Amino acid sequence: MGTPLLWVAFNLFVLLALALDLGVFHRKAHKIQIREAAIWSAVWIGLAVGFGYFVWHWHGSDRGLEYFTGYIIEKALSVDNLFVFLVIFRAYHVPEEVQHRVLAWGILGALAMRGIMIAVGAEMIARFHWVLPAFGVFLFYTGVQMLRKRDKEVHFEKNPVFRFASTHLPVTNEYRGAHFFLREEGRFLATPLLLVLLIVEITDVTFAVDSIPAIFGITRDSFIVYTSNVFAILGLRALYFLLADVLMYFRFLGIGLALVLIFIGAKMVAEPWLHVSIIPSLIAVGGILGVAMVASLLAGAAKTDRPQSS
Repeated sequence: MGTPLLWVAFNLFVLLALALDLGVFHRKAHKIQIREAAIWSAVWIGLAVGFGYFVWHWHGSDRGLEYFTGYIIEKALSVDNLFVFLVIFRAYHVPEEVQHRVLAWGILGALAMRGIMIAVGAEMIARFHWVLPAFGVFLFYTGVQMLRKRDKEVHFEKNPVFRFASTHLPVTNEYRGAHFFLREEGRFLATPLLLVLLIVEITDVTFAVDSIPAIFGITRDSFIVYTSNVFAILGLRALYFLLADVLMYFRFLGIGLALVLIFIGAKMVAEPWLHVSIIPSLIAVGGILGVAMVASLLAGAAKTDRPQSS
């Protein structure tokens, strides 16, 4: 459904929204309070739902359901990813007043990287018939691994990009406000905040490897895949500050997400023989995530704050 005009208009809207968010409302570094986070979460969710209504009204209920299903999947996966962001900030003792700056730049990088990955994925699916079943096998395997290794430690320091940056860049010994770079005694130095940003960007690319094929399992329309991803990412920063203190209560969300990936992976593999329409898919995804959330709330807080592997 994505005509060139729609692509241009949507991206102009995203750039305008980000300019207002980052350049006007959150220009100065400060600790994000729950009330502010709740307001911005409501704004981003409202915009996402409003866009979904536009898709439904102008392009039919099937496209509308595809968009909302993709958005729910991406939003749920992003909540699981917040566990990792929480551990990153705690592990590197990132001051609360600059955490929003890291997430803001992380979101900009995520939008660019996911746009590229979606374009490549759509082109591969269009050219090679085996790509979609291959994505399905990958998602099924990923879901099974999530069930088997839910408490797996995440070793950020072993990533080659992080290791190269940390050993080849002159880095200050402490944070310097919200600066990623600064000049000191004639030398151009990076700050630890830049290394934290690199970790956030690297982990987001890892998350996208799961989430983007999952949405392609719901729809082949690259515009819907892209817009559902973008709206989920745009609200990620506000959602982090809204949920940071209660993330430990979502102890079974990882299991629910693993089952969702297994379901979508099986659906993609079986597509040539068994087509599952969008309404049963939406019911299955919503039902699995709903049960996981209810079970989490009934069970109480988890005993560990380690991230669930994605």
